Amino acid sequence: MTYWWLILGMAAITFLMRYSLFAWPNLRFPPLVRQGLHYVPTAVLTAIVVPGMLLPDGTHWQLSLGNAYLLAGIVSIGIAAFSRNLLATIGGGLLVFFLLRWAMGQM
Repeated sequence: MTYWWLILGMAAITFLMRYSLFAWPNLRFPPLVRQGLHYVPTAVLTAIVVPGMLLPDGTHWQLSLGNAYLLAGIVSIGIAAFSRNLLATIGGGLLVFFLLRWAMGQM
């Protein structure tokens, strides 16, 4: 039963946070807050992706050439830096990832 209260609480907080922007449409943030919000997507994406690259099994650091997640992530960063194309980054990263997994015998 505790899990249900946790889920309901998270749902209520999420709803209230999103609804507040509709309830007060004339709400304006100070320039410093707007500048800080500009970095939120990058920070959230980094917080999601980096642990998966460095801790593929979820418990142990794997900073080696045998880590296909890390190598494909580095290649994806390179593709993104040079092409500035989201589809090329995703496609190239997935292609490199699966080729590395195949070459390392992990598939």
